Amino acid sequence: MTGRARVRARGITRSPSATAAGCLQASPTPVSADLSDNEASSNNSFEETSRISQQSKDVVSSGNAECSLMKRGGKIFPDVMDLGVCTREKLAHVRDSKTGSSGIPVKLVTNLFSLDLPQDWKLYQYHVTYMPDLESRSMRIALLYSQKELSNKAKAFDGVILFLSEKLEERVTELSSETRRGETVKMTITLTGELPASSPVCIQVFSIIFKKILKKLSMYQIGRNFYKPSEPVEIPQHKLSLWPGFAISVSYFESKLLFSANVSYKVLRNETVLEFMTALCYQTGMSNFTQMCEKQLVGLIVLTRYNNRTYRVDDIDWSVKPTHSFQRRDGTEITYVDYYKQQYDITLSDLHQPMLVSLLKSKRNDVEARMVHLIPELCFLTGLTSQATSDFQLMKAVAEETRLSPQGRQQRLARLADDIQRNKDARFELETWGLHFGSQMSLTGRVVPSEKILMQDRICQPVSAADWSKDIRSCKLLSAQSLNKWLIICSSRAENVIENFLSCLRRVGSSMGFNVDYPKIIKVQESTAAFFGAIQKHVDPDVQLVMCILPSAQQNYYESIKKYLSSDCPVPSQCVLVRTLSKQGMMMSIATKIAMQMTCKLGGELWAVEIPLKSLMVVGIDVCKDAFNKGMVVVGFVASINLRITRWFSRCILQRTTAEVADCLKVFMIGALNKWYEYNQGLPARIIVYRDGVGNGQLQTLLEYEVPQLLSSVAEASSNTSSKLSVIVVRKRCMPRFFMEQNRTLQNPPLGTVVDSEATRPEWYDFYLVSQAACRGTVNPTHYNVIYDDNGLKPDHMQRLTFKLCHLYYNWPGLVSIPAPCQYAHKLTFLVAQSIHKEPSLQLANSLFYLSKLSVIVVRKRCMPRFFMEQNRTLQNPPLGTVVDSEATRPEWYDFYLVSQAACRGTVNPTHYNVIYDDNGLKPDHMQRLTFKLCHLYYNWPGLVSIPAPCQYAHKLTFLVAQSIHKEPSLQLANSLFYL
Repeated sequence: MTGRARVRARGITRSPSATAAGCLQASPTPVSADLSDNEASSNNSFEETSRISQQSKDVVSSGNAECSLMKRGGKIFPDVMDLGVCTREKLAHVRDSKTGSSGIPVKLVTNLFSLDLPQDWKLYQYHVTYMPDLESRSMRIALLYSQKELSNKAKAFDGVILFLSEKLEERVTELSSETRRGETVKMTITLTGELPASSPVCIQVFSIIFKKILKKLSMYQIGRNFYKPSEPVEIPQHKLSLWPGFAISVSYFESKLLFSANVSYKVLRNETVLEFMTALCYQTGMSNFTQMCEKQLVGLIVLTRYNNRTYRVDDIDWSVKPTHSFQRRDGTEITYVDYYKQQYDITLSDLHQPMLVSLLKSKRNDVEARMVHLIPELCFLTGLTSQATSDFQLMKAVAEETRLSPQGRQQRLARLADDIQRNKDARFELETWGLHFGSQMSLTGRVVPSEKILMQDRICQPVSAADWSKDIRSCKLLSAQSLNKWLIICSSRAENVIENFLSCLRRVGSSMGFNVDYPKIIKVQESTAAFFGAIQKHVDPDVQLVMCILPSAQQNYYESIKKYLSSDCPVPSQCVLVRTLSKQGMMMSIATKIAMQMTCKLGGELWAVEIPLKSLMVVGIDVCKDAFNKGMVVVGFVASINLRITRWFSRCILQRTTAEVADCLKVFMIGALNKWYEYNQGLPARIIVYRDGVGNGQLQTLLEYEVPQLLSSVAEASSNTSSKLSVIVVRKRCMPRFFMEQNRTLQNPPLGTVVDSEATRPEWYDFYLVSQAACRGTVNPTHYNVIYDDNGLKPDHMQRLTFKLCHLYYNWPGLVSIPAPCQYAHKLTFLVAQSIHKEPSLQLANSLFYLSKLSVIVVRKRCMPRFFMEQNRTLQNPPLGTVVDSEATRPEWYDFYLVSQAACRGTVNPTHYNVIYDDNGLKPDHMQRLTFKLCHLYYNWPGLVSIPAPCQYAHKLTFLVAQSIHKEPSLQLANSLFYL
């Protein structure tokens, strides 16, 4: 499908009124501090102010401002919308105080800065009418800004709603002005509301003010963040720039208005679209150049540096050239060449280049889609080229800039604060609105005690809460079901590793209390069809588990097996790569991890932590979009079903909706309560639900739509006494960061750090918890917001319970960033959304069948680095088997180079291996040795080859089909290397 066809399929048509980027609007220069810039086309301030005004048109007093804000249906920033949802007021036990007291106090530095306002500060909202009425918004704004009564006042105006920081003398003010044509226009300004600083409307106004301030610091908005192009890290050999910047927000935290900033970076290419098109033309020739061009460019984001705006390329208009004319707002015609010369003093060099077409976001009162034409010569591509990602020095420089330590992050924040306070225009903007930029905030958090891990035969106190795998190595699992009847399906290639693996599995299983009988081994051909056929033939109702030893990491093997054994023929399954079992030195460790997963899939329990609350059910819910069908949403639900919180009930449903809101929770909860009743002969006294996957602006929807589903199911489950319910929203991405000062430097806070004051919201019962370790960079806390709570737990108990649940994820012997039921729900939804695309069978609901181990490695024969060995004062090719896994590798990748071929003449090329997904946990030595061994197994050459044999076989097979037979080979040949 061509770019034009894709655009039409999205409902975008050619617009005869398309204009040049940057000339959509024009407005006179305001003469006082306000929220708009001189050229509206390069700023979204009018649009943002308009979004606020739609929410507050009917506000008539500060008393009902926030209520009216949430009832109206206009647009508002989603994160600001959540501020109007007051949940704490209904929770009597935390209405006076939501802070805990247990744990060791720790002093923390934050990325939050205080914003001081006069005690009685208010934002005054006015409605403005014109007589006669004016259709042009820019004309309405210009006439209002020309009034001397408003000249020295800070204001925000979208053409209808006016916000002022100072109150006008009269409730109704009448003004008049003349247009250029001499027509007199009367303006009536009527006071409609007085909003306190904590109002969500005010918060959004403050955010817009700081966006303008960052622009005064020579920073430019790209997306939602701001970047400083004047301080780039230039990589000229790859035409790359790294722009430093910040993500910012303003919000009301407890009793203070605070400004928060997180360091952000934008990677930009210094290659124009015209240069890209020229290079593409040389590569492809003119015959299919237009098709290739549209395929490569449509959908990309480009940057126009004359106004520092980003656009999405929606089409290419080959019929329009820079010498063509377009109509301006005033009705005059001008060519694109003349427009860019007059407006930006830019002379276009190529007058025959086509135009890029971009569809702009619709604004109020837009009758049809607004489109702009972009000059390829002036558009810069964003993102990294494959050549750039192969340059070690480039990627090392990027990593050093972007992966900041707490101390490095603090230095950037301190510089931003200093720039705001020193800049005269920024100070004037703040002062005009009555704001004062204060100091960076410090606060006191608490470190809750570490947890003991309960095994069957002992209680373990881990040396490190981040990883206790060594501490429990010789302990017995809490409970494990014997594995008596199970299958292993493998190819002949796994024949040499099976016996050793089974010996290790049974040995480690015995020490763990997991008894494993000898399985039935079925050997098949190396094809998806062969594995699938063996499963269909040999799996019966008595089979407890199916293990498939896969010959390669091709996704079709994994997806087809998991789809069939999760839905069509529900049996717990374990997939493992044959190369994983070929690592003899790691076999005991590998067998231990596989045994643990198999135990979970059979309904076993690995470990527990002490939880004083009795008769407690915990639930995790996650929602994500299906990868195959974008109109479907996958809802995962995982609930504990025993008193120790070690057994789980898992359900997943696909629902057709565009919003990531669940409408199937009643079915889920009733099923979980029934299962709890089977195990415990009664219903749980308490239910605590952790809801992950919540987007900004969805809190009210959760309260009005999801919580009632849960309450209804709990009420229907028992006619006598119903279980008490708590619902907690979990967010892994939040703005605040916390640093601990130690030895005059900043470090990440310790595991178990809780923050429940000063950086939290006054209208919420919320807290932050650090439950993960960061090897490099800065750790991200997780934010928890208790939006409904009948249990009445003390804050200390809710926080400790949440921390305890972060220990119970059985796929990792250590702490995870979110409670285990949330992590299980995430794994379940990921499996369904990415692989099986259908609801798993209810027969598997009592097991953690979705835990799996898989490794995926990207192989590249063409890479930039070369290595030479110095010998006898001359350079030679390195010996076969040479591995490079440091200095020339990427800091953000698990990668290495391997020399596995000889060069009779010339220079040998190493092969680059990048492990992009790895649940197997092999040591780097073992992964590298296995890869080298596989380079010996190519039967078409009695010697080493440059890539592992399965890759070389796959290349030969695809080459034969693509070049000669042009059809799928018969399955009767699948068991042979017929393509050699």
